[in-house]
Amino acid sequence: MTNPGPPPASGAAIELRGVTKRFPTRDGRTYTAAREMTLTVRQGEFVSVVGPTGCGKSTSLSMISGLAPASAGEVLVQGRPVTGIPEGLGYMFQQDAVLPWRTVVDNVAAGPRYRGTPKQEARERAREWVAKVGLTGFERYYPHQLSGGMRKRVALAQTLINEPSILLMDEPFSALDVQTREHMQDLLLDLWSGMNAAVVFVTHDLTEAIALADTVVVMTAAPATTKKVVPVNLDRPRRVEEIRLEESFLAVYREVWDSLREEVEITRARGARRVA
Repeated sequence: MTNPGPPPASGAAIELRGVTKRFPTRDGRTYTAAREMTLTVRQGEFVSVVGPTGCGKSTSLSMISGLAPASAGEVLVQGRPVTGIPEGLGYMFQQDAVLPWRTVVDNVAAGPRYRGTPKQEARERAREWVAKVGLTGFERYYPHQLSGGMRKRVALAQTLINEPSILLMDEPFSALDVQTREHMQDLLLDLWSGMNAAVVFVTHDLTEAIALADTVVVMTAAPATTKKVVPVNLDRPRRVEEIRLEESFLAVYREVWDSLREEVEITRARGARRVA
């Protein structure tokens, strides 16, 4: 009989228990991307993950999603070990998955159609989500006719129409200009507030990380492991452009940066040695 291990943490939607991830390299060696990583995300909690460039933040999402199985340790979603893509999972990447040959409404309807929803019903639901992301009137436009920010809204609707209980986001707004990014952050918070989804949001932007999250997790320089967990005790609902000026926000920013700064310096020093 297989030992099921300890029970899930109370209310935990996602758990990484001492997780390590190794990849083979072209020269026959092994690269360790994550080492004994721990992470707990409760249902309905928004967690941001920050760390220096190349430390393995995105690897944590790959393991949660089942796209890259852990080499050691346990990854659990809803208390069950991850052996494939978990049910109820949504994943939004840095580059959107908008299909160029489909209109806005048909892009958004693609998920429900794939799950067997009749075409007319799927398109009606898609129109509702197109309206929710502020694209009413653009239902018949094609992706090449949209701005970058509008494409991101389509991608967000594509993801949320499936009502995921787990939402993984890998720097989804990093390519946008500052004003458009803030608008997308506010839109995400508005839509997420009524979903009760557990969110893991990877970003390099500390302002974005803190403004969105209930908790910020700081990762070490590669191989990634959890260095510090910082609670963000700021009232909701929030508006990004307003909250970032509050003293309570700045206090959290300083705490996160004090922890992250050392890891950034380690990463820079490693890069300088390789160049030398």
